Amino acid sequence: MTALAAGLALLGSLFFATGAALQQYEAARSPGAGLGALLRRPRWLLAAASMTAGGALHIGALRVGPLTVVQPMGVAALLFALPIAAALHGRRVARAEIAAAGMVAAGLAGIVLLVPAAVPSPALDGAEAGVMLAAAALTALACRAPAARAADPGPAALLAVAAGVLYGSAATLVRVLAEAPGLNLWLLAVVPFPAVAALALLQRAYACGHFGVAFASVQLADPLTAVACGALLLGEPLPASPAVATAAGLLAAAGTVALARTATGAGPGATTPRATTPLATTAETAVTGMVSTSAASAAATASMRTPPREIGAR
Repeated sequence: MTALAAGLALLGSLFFATGAALQQYEAARSPGAGLGALLRRPRWLLAAASMTAGGALHIGALRVGPLTVVQPMGVAALLFALPIAAALHGRRVARAEIAAAGMVAAGLAGIVLLVPAAVPSPALDGAEAGVMLAAAALTALACRAPAARAADPGPAALLAVAAGVLYGSAATLVRVLAEAPGLNLWLLAVVPFPAVAALALLQRAYACGHFGVAFASVQLADPLTAVACGALLLGEPLPASPAVATAAGLLAAAGTVALARTATGAGPGATTPRATTPLATTAETAVTGMVSTSAASAAATASMRTPPREIGAR
């Protein structure tokens, strides 16, 4: 059953990566298009369906195999997504991009493996949910505001981090909905707000043209936010080895920054890799700062039995 679980998880990652790459391709074709316009495009909807299928396969893998095998397979999505996105834009992936993506994947896998046992029946009252969503919104705004002025590919990183923070808060709400006793209708009504806002921000990040940077940034910010919310609000335990968890988080952050430093334009006209100047301070702060503020509680996306990155189609 373990081999089956690993296979399902890898297949799910492939579906998820394909969907993400297609979404970015559509968003980059029309940088000014909003979420409403993208929702009317068949290829973008196909991408959403692919990501939904990837999420379903991942959940299926969790049902037949151990978490420690399935979750690390999920981070392979980044390694799949880069060559798929490159093929869509008619270029080859630079070796530096693959190396940087490998760092991100290894760091995220290391975090996932340190996830402690989940706390049963998590609870969240209205005041706590309000504070969490307000903090997530303020953090997202703090990332979004300087995006227009950041040096390329800073906007992609900043907008993706903003999306990841909102996805992480939505994931916390979904965890409570899924595992808390009773039917929390008020939570069900609230979840779409951060999820849809995150989806819109992520499409803007994709439209900036640097797919690897945006995808890695949201993959990092999302679980770290969910972990911080779980530790602070749901009483979830911290990793048994916080130093190792922190090191894994910093490795993932370093890989994301490395992706930004070797970023390749992914717009329709980009055909060959190009080197960029070092990222502006704002972009590096957005990525590494997210790890620093969450390092004390750096467990993984799997602190929720429903993985954070499966909330909505991204």
